[in-house]
Formats: sequence, C-alpha cells, structure tokens
Amino acid sequence: MSTRIAFLKGHGTENDFVIVPDPENALDLSPAAVAALCDRRAGIGGDGVLHVVRSAAHPEARAMADEAEWFMDYRNGDGSVAEMCGNGVRVFARYLQHAGHVAEGDLAIATRAGVRTVHIAKDGDVTVGMGRARLPEGDVTVAVGERSWPARNVNMGNPHAVAFVADLAHAGDLYTAPPVSPASAYPDGVNVEFVVDRGPRHVAMRVHERGSGETRSCGTGACAVAVAAARRDGTDPAVTGTPATYTVDVPGGRLVITERPDGEIEMTGPAVIVAEGAIDAEWLARSSG
Repeated sequence: MSTRIAFLKGHGTENDFVIVPDPENALDLSPAAVAALCDRRAGIGGDGVLHVVRSAAHPEARAMADEAEWFMDYRNGDGSVAEMCGNGVRVFARYLQHAGHVAEGDLAIATRAGVRTVHIAKDGDVTVGMGRARLPEGDVTVAVGERSWPARNVNMGNPHAVAFVADLAHAGDLYTAPPVSPASAYPDGVNVEFVVDRGPRHVAMRVHERGSGETRSCGTGACAVAVAAARRDGTDPAVTGTPATYTVDVPGGRLVITERPDGEIEMTGPAVIVAEGAIDAEWLARSSG
C-alpha cells in the first residue's frame, strides 16, 4: 500500500461523499475504514463513500462490464454496503468528468441495483435514469414518538417507506431510525421519507437514510417520494399515459423527478466536486482494525 491514497470530496444537493478512485480495485475498504473516512470529526466526513472501480476489476460488476466501464461501489457512512444512491451516481459521474474519463453527454454506470444511464448537461446538471420503481404490497406504518402514519412501500433498487405528514418537524430529530412496522417488510432496514406538500406537483421531504441517519438529500428517496405522490394524486403515468414530473425540495436543494408511462424514472439535479487531497494510508490501516 502506498503511503498516501488519493481522495476527492463532492456533494449532490448537500448529500456529501468521500470519493476514492481505485480503478483496479486494489484497496481493501473494510466497513471500519469506510466509517472512519466518513467520520465528520476524526475523518474526512461524508454521508457515504464512492469507491470508483472499473467494472471489469470488481467481482460484483464484471457481468456489467460490457455495458458500463465504471462501477459505483457505494458504501453508507457506517460502512455498510448499499445497492444504490441517486445523489451518489450524479457525483460519481461528475468525478468521471472531472478526471477526464468521460465528457458531457451520455454514459452508463454500473451499480449493485444494475446499470444506470446518465446524462451530463452543459449547464452542469446531471440526469440519471433511475430505472423503475417496485411497489411491494402490504400496509406499512411509520412512527415517531406517539405519532404514526401510513406509509407507501417503494423500492428503487433500495427500500423506502414514504409517509405524508402535516409538518416536517413531526419527523423529529431523525438521529435514529424511525420505527417501521411490520419489520418483516424491510428485513435489511429501510430509508424513511417524511413529506409535505408545497404546491401542485411540488413537495418537500426529510429523510433518515439507512446506515447514515438524517442526510441533506437522498436521490432514490426523492424518486420514491415522487412515485408515492403520483399514486396518491391520481397521476400514475401508467394509468394516465402522460409523464408525471414532481419538484422535490430537500434540505440541501432541489431535485426534479419525472416518471414516464413505461415506468422509467429520471432524476435531475446538481453535482459538485469541492476538494481533493490524500489520505494517510497508515491512518487508514489503523482505522481498519
């Protein structure tokens, strides 16, 4: 291992990430190492780690290498592995552009939830094809203190429980995961979104991300919210035959989500690289223990 490991810091609507370029998958990023990197006091700080690996070099992505050269090996801030991160994909694409691997226009990125299509626009925004939502059957309830709400179970490659509330303050501090029942609906944990209306096809949300706590934004969560809102509002594109576009305000900014009649969902928003530097490899090795 070299004495210093390159990293960058980036964010998408203030959902922030430590970016670790590792094209040949030479680094062993243990859960403890990832958690140390994401520690906001003793590490670099971030909601998660974007481990940048060529698909052909990673055992979980080799089957996708013909479709997508690069694999987003995403980790939550606590070191756990996640299937997908919508804001992370945008920042991942911005890094690839920053590093000269890709230019403006279209590209494909491999994730644990499958290959995602991405468009880097001249105005700086990045649009991600987020795939289709799955809507598992069964009633779900979210609780905070003595309050509880029915929630919509939406899967965007990762699990979400979307609750419409009267006031975002009702979500509480979101330091810990809000109880969701039945627990059997989410055997691997869940991201929980609390949503209020701001206007026609315009909502605002707060989110507790599984493995990270409350974050300033969640891309897959914004998609799940738009899908749930469309069903609630009677604007399901599969029924109306017309795309449904929702503006979703998050604490860190704004995302625009469009669901098409074929079920495909697109998310558009900013992605920014803010810094780059080097990690002390000896510190990382100690942190991995």
